[in-house]
Amino acid sequence: MDVEEFRVRGKEMVDYICTYMNTLRTRRVVPSVEPGYLRTALPAEAPHHPEPWDDVMNDVEQKIMPGVTHWQHPRFHAYFPAGNGYPSILGDMLSAGIGCIGFSWAASTACTELEIIMLDWMGKAIGLPPAFLALEEGSKGGGVIQGSASECVLVSMLAARANGIKRLKHQFPNVDEGLLLSKLIAYCSKEAHSCVEKAAMICFVKLRILQPDDNGSLRGETLKEAMEEDEEAGRVPFFVATTLGTTSCCSFDNLPEIGPVVRKFPCVWLHVDAAYAGSSFLCPEHKYHLAGVEYADSFNTNPNKLMLASFDCSLLWVTNRYLLTSALVVDPLYLQHCYDHTAIDYRHWGISLSRRFRSLKLWFMLRSYGVSGLQKYVRKHCELAKYFERLVKKDDRFQVCNQVKLGLVCFRLVGGPDETPEQIDEMNKKLLTNINASGKLHMVPASVRERFVIRFCVVAQHATREDIEVAWDIISDFATELLEGPDKERDLNEERTRRNRAALAHKRSFFVRMVSDPKIYNPAINKTPPPVATSPGSPPAAAPSTPDTPSDSGSIQQPTTPKQSSWISWPLGFFFQSVDHDSNDLPLRFRHLDTMVRLKSPGASRRGSTPCASPEHRASSPSNNH
Repeated sequence: MDVEEFRVRGKEMVDYICTYMNTLRTRRVVPSVEPGYLRTALPAEAPHHPEPWDDVMNDVEQKIMPGVTHWQHPRFHAYFPAGNGYPSILGDMLSAGIGCIGFSWAASTACTELEIIMLDWMGKAIGLPPAFLALEEGSKGGGVIQGSASECVLVSMLAARANGIKRLKHQFPNVDEGLLLSKLIAYCSKEAHSCVEKAAMICFVKLRILQPDDNGSLRGETLKEAMEEDEEAGRVPFFVATTLGTTSCCSFDNLPEIGPVVRKFPCVWLHVDAAYAGSSFLCPEHKYHLAGVEYADSFNTNPNKLMLASFDCSLLWVTNRYLLTSALVVDPLYLQHCYDHTAIDYRHWGISLSRRFRSLKLWFMLRSYGVSGLQKYVRKHCELAKYFERLVKKDDRFQVCNQVKLGLVCFRLVGGPDETPEQIDEMNKKLLTNINASGKLHMVPASVRERFVIRFCVVAQHATREDIEVAWDIISDFATELLEGPDKERDLNEERTRRNRAALAHKRSFFVRMVSDPKIYNPAINKTPPPVATSPGSPPAAAPSTPDTPSDSGSIQQPTTPKQSSWISWPLGFFFQSVDHDSNDLPLRFRHLDTMVRLKSPGASRRGSTPCASPEHRASSPSNNH
C-alpha cells in the first residue's frame, strides 16, 4: 500500500467506523458463537501472496464482526465504559502515523513533554494535591500514562517493595534479601480489583485481604488491627491499596480513616485506585470522594472509562518520582543521552521500554470537549444511573443493592419469603443468563455482601433515558417470564427439547453464559476465603467495630456462615498448593515461614525505631503540606 492508496483507504476506514457507530443498534450486543469459531473461518497459514484490500475488509464484516462484543452498543451495560470519543480516535491515528517510540526525552521530546503537561492538567482538573504534580514548584511528584490500572498498581507495589527491602536491609544488613522479602505484607479490601492480588503474585509478597463494612468501604480500624497483628507476628507492612469506585458495586474506601493509620507505620506506601471514579472528580460535586488523598503516595485513574478517551490511557501520579524510578531503572549505554539527568525519561516509570504517543489523544480530548464538556458527560451518566435506580425501586420484585453514586446500579430479584438465600442467588443467575443469551442486553454479575447481584452500568457515550427504559423493559419482561412462567414439568420438557437442537442453537452462546457465571469457565473459583495465616497462638483478626453509615442501598440477607475479617493471599503458597494438592500443606508452610525469624534490631522499639534512610525518605506528611 503506497501513500496514495493509503489516502483512499484511510478515508474509507473512517467511513466504515462512522457507519459502524451509526448502525450499532441493528447488531446483536454479544456474539452468538462458540470458542474456536474463527479458526474454521480463516486459513491455517498466512497468505504467501498479497491479497486485495477489499477482500480484507469483506472478511472484517463477514468473519470478525460476528465474534465482536459491541462495547459501544446502547444495550451494553456490562463492566465499565470503554471510551472511544472521536477526538481520541484521531489522536490514536496521529500517534500511529507519527510512529515514534517515546521511551526517553531524547527519543521523542514532544512525546515526553506533552505527557508531563497533560498529567499536570488532569491532576489539577480532578483536584489532586500539588505534591502529585511534576511542574509544581518544589514538588518531587509527577504523572505518567500507563497501559492499564493493573500496571499502575503493579509499578506502585514494585516501588513500595523496593523501598521496603531497602529500609529493612539498612536495619538488618546481614539478613538475606530473600528472607526480608518473605516478611513483607500488603493490604487491600475484599472489594479491591483482582489486579492487586495479581500484583502481589508478581512481586512475590503476601497480601492480606480485609473485609469492608456493609457499604463495601474499607475502614481505618480494620486496617489498623490487621497491621498491628502482622507486626506482632513478625511480618512487615509495606503497601496498602485502597479503591475509590470499586468494580463490583462502586464503593469508596474511607481514606480519611485509612491515611492516618498508614502514617503510623514506617514507610508504608498508600496507593489509591480510582480507575473508574477518578474522572468524575472533574465535577465539583464529586470531589468530596477525594478526602484523605493527601495521605496517598500514588493515585491512578482511567480516562478511558468515564472520560471518553480510547483505551489504553491509565494515568498514574506519585508524590515521589525518585522512589518509583529507583525501583525500575535499568540504564544501558545505548539508552543514555546528554539530558538524562535533567529531563524525565518515562522508560524508568513503568515495565515496558517502548511507549506510544498516548498523550496526544488526551490533549485532543481536553481541548475538544473542555473540562465543562467532560463534566456534562459525567453528569449525564450519573443522572441516567439514578433514573434506572428509580425504575428498579418502583418494582417490588427487585431491590437495589448498592449506594448509587456514579453510573453503576447493582440490583437483584428479592425472591419469596420461603426461598433460601442460595435459591434466590440461583434465580438471579438464571435471570441474568436468560437476558444475556437473548442478545438483547448484556450485563455481568458481582458479589455484594456474599450475595449474587446483577450490575447495570451506564456505558454508551450517547445513552438516553429511552435507552434506560428499553433496558428496564427487557429486564422486567424476563423477570416476569422467570417468575410467572410454566411449571416445572413444562420446564423439563423445554429443557429436553433444547438438548435436541443443533449445537449452536442449543448452547445459544457459551460466551454470554460464561460472563454470567464465572464458575462455568473457572471451576476452581472458591468463594470461601482461604484460612488466615497467623503465628501459633495468635488470635484471629477481630471484625471491626465501626459507626453506622447512612445508606439508601437495599438490604440483602446475610449468609449464615460467620464472616472472616481477613485472609492472606500468598503466591508461593499458591504454587505449593498447585504442586502438592495437599490441603494441609499450605497452612504449615505459612506458619513455617512466618515464625522462622523475627526481624528486630537490638535495642529497638517495636514500631518505627529506624527512620527511612535517604533517598527512600517519604514525602512530607499531610500536616506539613499546608
